[in-house]
Amino acid sequence: MARREAIVAVLRRDGRVLVVRRGPDVARPGYWQPLSGKLEPGETQRQALVREVHEEIGLTVSPGAKVWESLTDDGHFRLHWWTTEDSTGDPVPDGDEVTEARWVTPEEYLELTPVFEGDREFFERILPNL
Repeated sequence: MARREAIVAVLRRDGRVLVVRRGPDVARPGYWQPLSGKLEPGETQRQALVREVHEEIGLTVSPGAKVWESLTDDGHFRLHWWTTEDSTGDPVPDGDEVTEARWVTPEEYLELTPVFEGDREFFERILPNL
């Protein structure tokens, strides 16, 4: 099985990270996670990051640094975790892909349910060192 590539956008503002609840038109709706999305053919990770953030919540961001790499729990995707240089403005969820967006502290994220184990690992182990 060929693994697909995807990005995860770590948008930070005032000590909080933007997380979204997956919408009805995507796999595993209802899960809380940082913004993410598949790379399109010929697209760089940086391009995918900017596009996905804009499509899902309407914000314009600049890529920061790649800070981590992980696999999804089903092994179908390699996730490339990137920080972003945040734009101003409030997120406006797309509705189909995202039903809710929320700025949370790492501690608040760990109280949300359901979440993916890999995302939990990021908030517990990687984020505190960024």
